[in-house]
Formats: sequence, structure tokens, C-alpha cells
Amino acid sequence: MTTVHFSEIQAPAPDMDAIQNRYDTWRTRLSQQPADTIECVREWDQLRRSLSTWQALVELRFNQDTKNEQYQAARKHCDELRPKLTELEVVMKRQLLEEEHRQQVEQEYGAHVLALWEVDILTYDPAIAGDLIRESELEASYNERLANAKISFRGSDYNLSEITKFLEDLDRPTRHDADAVRWQWFSEHREELDDIFDQLVKLRHDMAKKLGFNNYIELGYRRMSRVDYGREDVERYRDAVQTEVVPLAQQLLENQADRLGLSADELRHWDEPLYDRKGNPRPEQDYEKLLVMAQQMFDDMGYGLDDFFALMRTSDLMDLQIRAGKANGGFCTSFDDYGLPYIFANFNGTKGDVEVFTHEIGHAFQAYMSRKQPLLDYLWPTYESCEIHSMGLEFLTYPYMERFFGGDAKRFRTIHLTQSLLFLPYGVAVDHFQHRVYAEPDATPEERFQFWQEMEARYLPWRNYGDIEHASAGGRWQLQRHIYLSPFYYIDYTLAQACALQFWVRANQDRKAAMSDFVALCQRGGAAAFQQPAKSAGLTSPFEPGCLSEVVAQAKQSLL
Repeated sequence: MTTVHFSEIQAPAPDMDAIQNRYDTWRTRLSQQPADTIECVREWDQLRRSLSTWQALVELRFNQDTKNEQYQAARKHCDELRPKLTELEVVMKRQLLEEEHRQQVEQEYGAHVLALWEVDILTYDPAIAGDLIRESELEASYNERLANAKISFRGSDYNLSEITKFLEDLDRPTRHDADAVRWQWFSEHREELDDIFDQLVKLRHDMAKKLGFNNYIELGYRRMSRVDYGREDVERYRDAVQTEVVPLAQQLLENQADRLGLSADELRHWDEPLYDRKGNPRPEQDYEKLLVMAQQMFDDMGYGLDDFFALMRTSDLMDLQIRAGKANGGFCTSFDDYGLPYIFANFNGTKGDVEVFTHEIGHAFQAYMSRKQPLLDYLWPTYESCEIHSMGLEFLTYPYMERFFGGDAKRFRTIHLTQSLLFLPYGVAVDHFQHRVYAEPDATPEERFQFWQEMEARYLPWRNYGDIEHASAGGRWQLQRHIYLSPFYYIDYTLAQACALQFWVRANQDRKAAMSDFVALCQRGGAAAFQQPAKSAGLTSPFEPGCLSEVVAQAKQSLL
């Protein structure tokens, strides 16, 4: 097992002249010596892993301290080089897709990588190099502003991650006031946030037009490497969520209102995070004890999770504690030269710490288990498949939640399952909103707020923000980082959730089989498109009719 410590990971900035020379050499060899195709691919893949490690380290350091000028400069340099590196990759892929090479590639690596490359070459042209740099600058601007938000609340200052803990407070006025000051910050910065998003939308639309697409929706699907489903499949899935899940969600929220001593009409947005009047379960341990308990949990689970998490701890491959200047949210990245993942989060003392932790460990475990895949393209699946591993592990750790929540573990499981189901309507609302935005790139900021209100009316009909003006006016979407930073990603969470919920059902029926299928799914990495590995793990594709029916039926038995 690899024992490299995080402090030992090195990734120097690339020498572009040397990289250009290497690409020139490979292209010449491919033209003159087609028999060298696979050897060229192997050498090229090693370079790509090194460049991926460098980019991952630059992005991680920037997110760890967005105020650090050295990290800001490194991020800017990375953004400037990325289009040049992408252009070299695209030219290489085009050559490898030629008939004299593609047969060898398919025989060695399978047809899936060819499908991925065929999509990739449609997403780049030198004409958009400057646009890609500008896109990264705008994304970083949004990220920095949210990371450095300062919200004053009852005599103390909090960032956007910290303030959320008050949304689970037993005192209803506290929940209201915390929600109010949070959205007040967005209201005060609305013009700036609207401007950043407006520039991003128009920039992405222009890139799509330069590449020959009608709009960014077409380009966005290709940038997400969707090779086995399209827009019509997603639309049918959104309709299925509206038909099958929204009515159940409505019932769940009516029951929640009753537990809180409210009528359904009285339930407000600031009430939704609190499950009942006992208060949401919170982890009983401090940070260091949480890690010890996590190790004990994975030791009990086995299947390689025990040794893997020990490696994550000893190699210092986690940054989980909240601090000033650190970017919001959580994510998993990987250092592909070393075959090691890294997880990033912002613990704030709520049950979400355990949820985010198990989620990101699911990503990291998959990355580690598939580290020996022969191509960089296969180390990670496409995003909707990635999220099956993370969300699946959240459910597979259910039997061990007593370690973190003691006597409240059963309530935790009930709340987590409830919120997992409630997430589906929100997730498809985000996706539908983005389709509307990029179908109408010239819409005004006010019209975009109306688009979001339409989505809430369709998928979240219970949502009521009371007297909080910014959110009531349709501004809730501005808090969702993916809308700014990762367009069309968000539906992937819901597709994966539909699969992860099936792991919950199967684990209740045959835990050993469910765990074995989960590990095998992680080992496969990205060697196949979304629907194939899902089916190989015994899961029903979310695009198949009735996918949600069994999950909804089981959830009703458990929750209603």
C-alpha cells in the first residue's frame, strides 16, 4: 500500500516547451510508425497523470486559502495554461481516432475511451482559448466572494458554512434570523452576483456558437461526457421525479410540520432543516474523536475500507475543519501520479459533518480502488456514476451510525433518508433551471429569478420563504455553487441518488451482496458509460420506467 505523506506530494508547474516537444514526437511516431500506437498512448497517459496532479494540487491549495496571493497566482497560471494543454490533448485524440490507430486503441482499452474522445474533440477549438481563461476567472471570482463572505449574527461573525448550523436550532426565531441574515448578504451582493452569472452565461453561449452548437446546452452535455443518454432522457427523468417523488415529498413535509407543532401552511424555509422538536442529531465527538470513530466504523465494515481509511489518516489526505478564507463546500480530488485521493470539507458541528464525510470518502475510496485502471480516462467515471459511490456509501454506513450519534442514530437514519428523497425534487429543479437559462441566454437577471420561481412552483410547491425578500423573489439559486461553477452537473447527483437509494433497499435485503457489488463498482472506475456499470451492480437505470417506484414504495413503508 502506498505510504506517501501529503507533504511529500510534488507537482511542479509544467514546462510548455518541453510538453510541446513531447507531443510533436508522439504525433510524428503515430504518423510514421502506427505499430507504436499503444506505446505512445502509455507514454502520453503518464504525462497526463502528472499534469492532472499539478492541476489538482493548485486547485486544492487555492480552495484551502482563497486569500493567499501565491495560491491565487498559481491558480491564474493554471487557468492560462489549461486551454493550451487542452488543445494539445484534442489534437492527439483526433489523431488516435483515425482508423489506423483506433482499432488498436479499442483492442487494448475498449470502445468506451473512443466514445469519450469523440465527445472531447467537439468541446475545444483554439477559437475559445481566451474564453476558457475568462470563464475560469469568473468562476474564481464567484468562489472567492462566497468564501470570504462575512455574516454578522448576534454579536459574532460567520461565513456561509458556519451560519448554517443555526438553521437547525430548536429556537424558531433563531432559525429565522440566521436565514434572514444569510439572504441579506446575498441581497446586498445581488448586483455583483448577477453580473458574474450574466457574463458566464453569455460567455458559454458564445463558446458554444463558435464550436458550431446552437446553444450551450448542447456543448454542456458534451463537456459532461454524456455518451449514453441525452436531453430527452433527462426530461423524462425530471417528469418521473415530479410525478412519483414530489407527492411523497409533500407528505413528508406535512408530517415534519406536524412534528414541529406547525400546520403545513406555517412551515417556512427556515424550518425545513429541522426534523422535529428534539433537534437534529449532532455528532457526539470532537474532531479527533470523530476520526477515531470513523476508523472503527471502517474496520467493522471491512471490504478494504479499513486499510484505505487508515491510509487517508496516516498520509494526511483530508482537510475537514472550517476556517476563515477557506472555500465553501466539500469535494474529493486526486493526485493521479501517486494514485492517491484527497477530501476537502467544512465541518460545522452538525449532522452534515458525518454526511459530507461519508460522501467524500465514497468518492475517495472509488478513486483509490480504480487507481490501477490503464488510462487516465478510466480513473474516474463520468459524474453521475461518481456520485453513486459517494451517495451509496452514505447508505451503506447506516448500521454504524450509533458510533457518531449514540441513541439518536435511528433518528439520524430516518432524517437522512427523508432528506435524500426531498433532495430529488430540488436537484431536478436546479437542472431544469439551467436548461431554461441556457436556452434563453439573453434573459435579464430579473427573468432568471422568475425562472427559478417557476421551478420551485413545479418541483418544490411547499417552499415558502416568508418575509425573506431575496429568496422569496427567486434568488435561492445564487447559493448553489454548481450553477455558477459546474453547469449541468447537478442532475448527476439526483441520477446517482436514484441508484444509491437502490443500494439502501438491497442492503436491507442482502447486505453482503450489496457491499460486494459496491466494491466491484468502485474498482471499475470509469471503464464504461453511466448506464452499463449501474446495471452491472444490479441497479436499475434512472432512465428506465419504474426506476423510482420500488424506492418510493420502500420509503413510504419506512417513513409514513
